[in-house]
Amino acid sequence: MKKFLFSSLLFAGLISSSAHAQVSFGTGDNNLEIGGVISAYLNYRPLKAEETDRDKNKNRYKLRDARFYLEGHNSNKFEYKLQVDFANIGVTTVDPESPALYDAWFMYKAFKPFYIKIGYQDIPYSRSSMTATTKSVYWQRPEISRGELFSRHDVGITLQKSLWNQRINAYLGMYTGTGELFYQGDNDKSGAFEYVGRLDIAYPSRFRYQDFDPKNTPVPMFAIGVNGRYTKRDLPAGQAFIDGESGTYGVKVVDGKKLTLGADAAFQYKGFNLQFETQQVKGTPNSDKDVLLRGLPKELTDGYFKSGGWYGQLSYYVMPLKTILSARYEEFDINDLEAGNSKRFGGAIAYILNGSRTMIKAQYFHIQKEDPMDPQTWKNQFRIGIQLAFE
Repeated sequence: MKKFLFSSLLFAGLISSSAHAQVSFGTGDNNLEIGGVISAYLNYRPLKAEETDRDKNKNRYKLRDARFYLEGHNSNKFEYKLQVDFANIGVTTVDPESPALYDAWFMYKAFKPFYIKIGYQDIPYSRSSMTATTKSVYWQRPEISRGELFSRHDVGITLQKSLWNQRINAYLGMYTGTGELFYQGDNDKSGAFEYVGRLDIAYPSRFRYQDFDPKNTPVPMFAIGVNGRYTKRDLPAGQAFIDGESGTYGVKVVDGKKLTLGADAAFQYKGFNLQFETQQVKGTPNSDKDVLLRGLPKELTDGYFKSGGWYGQLSYYVMPLKTILSARYEEFDINDLEAGNSKRFGGAIAYILNGSRTMIKAQYFHIQKEDPMDPQTWKNQFRIGIQLAFE
């Protein structure tokens, strides 16, 4: 622990607090912005006393982001964005929270009923998933929105409409369903698609996707959102999904029907920011012998399983100290047909250096209870690092 604290202080001492912003170019009706994010942290996990193999490979420095983006506008008719993370190029295991490619899309905005967005993009689902890590006090999202329960990015088409000065936002999309593994080139053997819809409403003004209040909002603000996603994937006999497509917990895709429903709420006022979200998956495999049904008879399962959970988070921005304090509690159940679920508690502190996107962030997580389907070698995790956002 002493080595971790020493390394943390040394790491934080290498920080510069100079101002950062994107670079813009404009010619007539065309505008191009160049920006990016650089972030890195030190991770430390003390292992459980009963662990004998002493695998400490997670005690490390990690370059989380080395992102570069180009974002442009053309005559208020077209918008486009290309964003690449060089920190994850060549990585064999895709992290849905930090893929090598974040954005590669264009949007047509001249069609009056709604905007049309085409390409590889963030899926408009889940407030927590849609909140960029640069706009969060934490280094990682809750388990329900990290990208193991559902994909966070995919290739497809999104129709979106904003009303009432962006207080109301509606999204409807159709995507491949393979998520961050789109780079394989083809859909999986089912050839199916995933359909996503979201509606969120804010009052009394637009509520941005962030989990702290950097402006100490003088008027109470509220936002609620509901969303759903559905896919039916029928693999031919003897075929399997793309390697890694099912995710860490095996529930990201289902050979059969998968319906995911979620709701989220946010509130902020005078430096306080409160977030709540719940997600529930209902998976109905084609085969009664599917491993997701845990070998139980159909009269007990009715042919389906459920997965999901919820989290609550409270943050407070101490403006005179340029410091954000936060606490989070979360629960997650991988499969309701297997007894037990996981419970985690965490806290974070962030010091804003210059602008609300450039900060030192420290995070602590404690596993209060493990899901038997996801045993861990550790109970506590510490992270401290720096993010510099040129945006």
